[in-house]
Amino acid sequence: MALLELKNVTKYYSGTTPALAGVSFSVNDGEFVSVIGSSGSGKSTLLRCINRMVEVTSGEISFGGVVVSRLGKKDLRKVRTKIGMIFQQFNLVDRMSVIENVLHGRLGYKSTLAGVLGRYTHEEKWQALKVIQMLGLEQQVYQRCDQLSGGQKQRVGIARALVQNPKMILCDEPIASLDPRSAKIIMDHLRSICTDIGMTLVISLHQVDMALKYTDRIIGLNRGVVVFDGTPGELTSQRSAEIYAREPKDVNINLGERNAS
Repeated sequence: MALLELKNVTKYYSGTTPALAGVSFSVNDGEFVSVIGSSGSGKSTLLRCINRMVEVTSGEISFGGVVVSRLGKKDLRKVRTKIGMIFQQFNLVDRMSVIENVLHGRLGYKSTLAGVLGRYTHEEKWQALKVIQMLGLEQQVYQRCDQLSGGQKQRVGIARALVQNPKMILCDEPIASLDPRSAKIIMDHLRSICTDIGMTLVISLHQVDMALKYTDRIIGLNRGVVVFDGTPGELTSQRSAEIYAREPKDVNINLGERNAS
C-alpha cells in the first residue's frame, strides 16, 4: 500500500498558467524519491502541497490512507507530526542552541503553553541527544546555531525532523546552498536514514547527479507537469532533456476544474 498518493493535483497561484498541472504518482513506504526540474518547474510547490503549507487548487493528496486535503486544522496538525520537513535555508532559531532547535521538532506534540515554556520530557531530551550524536554534532550540542557552518545547520534541520518520529520526510532542496563536500555529507546522511531506519524521503534537487547517485526513483517536472517517473537507470540523456526543455512535450494532462478543493 502506498504511503503517499497524489491524484491529479493542480495548483494555480494566479493567472492562467498552473504551478502544478494534473500531477499523479504514489510513494511506497521506505522509498527515497527525488523530484528534479529547472527553477520554476514546481518542485517546491509540490512538496509544500503534500503537507498543506500550500493549498492545492484541485486534486487529492492522501497520506497513510488519509486524504490530507480534506482535513480540518486539528486533524491536519496530527498528520503533520508524521511528516518531517527539511528546508533549503534551514529555518533554525539562530540564537538558540543545537539541542533547543532539535527539540522544536516535538512542538507538534505539545500544547501551546508547553511549547512556549520549553517543557520537554527526559525521554524527548535523550532522543534529541541520540539523533544529534548520530549526525555527528555531539561537540555542538549546546552551541548557538548562528555559530555553525551551513552543513552543520542542515544536519540540525535533519535532526529536528527525525525527532518528530515521522513516517516521511520532505526535503526542499536541502543542499542547494551548500558546498560540494557539505552536500555529500548531507546526502550520505539522508541515504543512511532511508536505508538503515527505513524512512520514506521525498527530496527536491537541482543536481541531477545527486538524484542519480542517491535516490531509488526520480520524478521529473517540467512547468508543473510530470514528464518522467522512473529509476535512475531509466533516466537517459533524451529523457533528461525532456525534463529541462522549455516546454513539456507529448504529455496528455487533465487539468480538472480550476476550483479550490
